Amino acid sequence: MTTRLYEHQVFLAHHVPEGHPERPDRLRALNAALEHPHFSTLDRKEAPIANEDAVLLAHPEEHLFSVMRSMPEEGIKQIEADTHASPESLKAALTAIGGAMAGVDDVFAGKADNVFVAGRPPGHHAEHDKVMGFCFFNTVAIAARHAQKTYGVERVAIVDFDVHHGNGTQDIFWNDPSVLFCSTHQMPLYPGTGAKDETGAQGTIVNAPLSPNSAGDHFREAMKSRVLPALENFQPDFLLISAGFDAHHRDPLAQINLVGDDFDWITGRLMEIAGKYASNRLVSVLEGGYDLEGLAESAGLHIARLMRG
Repeated sequence: MTTRLYEHQVFLAHHVPEGHPERPDRLRALNAALEHPHFSTLDRKEAPIANEDAVLLAHPEEHLFSVMRSMPEEGIKQIEADTHASPESLKAALTAIGGAMAGVDDVFAGKADNVFVAGRPPGHHAEHDKVMGFCFFNTVAIAARHAQKTYGVERVAIVDFDVHHGNGTQDIFWNDPSVLFCSTHQMPLYPGTGAKDETGAQGTIVNAPLSPNSAGDHFREAMKSRVLPALENFQPDFLLISAGFDAHHRDPLAQINLVGDDFDWITGRLMEIAGKYASNRLVSVLEGGYDLEGLAESAGLHIARLMRG
């Protein structure tokens, strides 16, 4: 398998207040893990910055303008309850989008079998017209629309295993039969969405909530009983992952007790789906994961499985 990773120094320049969980050290911890010889063949590239118009693939123009207007010229500014911005935050968000779109291009051009985008800020809480939960723009939704618009993809599947429900992705694709959105997440927990009966207007939303203190066996059962069958039934032409690693047992923001092997396992299962229906075309985008050791371990195993096949 050929795996490409997109990264950029600007992701470290998106600053947040002291003590904020979504901090630059997250990527420093991942970069330290990637220094292991196991990753010597990983194809690491600098992510390109997306044009501002790329945001309009998943968000209205006024949302883009609102975010642009909210950016500070200096210091750190609170945009909403949990979301902060610094002077380089817009560039960081657009570069995360650029990396995801380049990943789409790579897998459809045959330059890589799969891609991991090691970017920040995350995106899956950003709704159609709303900044939320550390997220300005919904990176994975924009990548899905790019695949549809540029490559004529008929069926895109997005799997989100972040411990927090991807309310933004669900909001954007609620009425869309061409995109299957599947999520495992802790419930109750921020943002309060993601019940099993939230199935979308076209039945293409699949939520598999997990109770607090659930462990790997509960996570795997949710995947086996709800998410993987939905993917088999949908037969996606392209697979995207919202790869949050905050369901790791060390993470401070939730109470799900996954270990590294659980992330390795689900990565392998999703690669099997991509191999069966989508010519291996898979792009994974970093979302959450706030314990540095837990993030480095679980994201490292996720990337290693992408490389191994």
